[in-house]
Amino acid sequence: MNELREHIVVDPEIRFGKPCIKGTRITVGDILQWLSGGMTEQEIIADYPELQTTHIRAALAFAAERDAMTKVVVHEAVA
Repeated sequence: MNELREHIVVDPEIRFGKPCIKGTRITVGDILQWLSGGMTEQEIIADYPELQTTHIRAALAFAAERDAMTKVVVHEAVA
């Protein structure tokens, strides 16, 4: 999993600091949207030849790791 993290960078000067694939302006969110929209890895790579399967897997791993760190905070109403 650590080697996948090497493919993701966060730079405030690129795409407003959103996590991107290193060396590109393609965000993790872009990749997730394409996949959720029905594109296959092969279709994404055909449209964006600078990407590799490893980059797509890194984006998925990044999103999964971020989700695992997300905590729900419930505030109870004060009567």
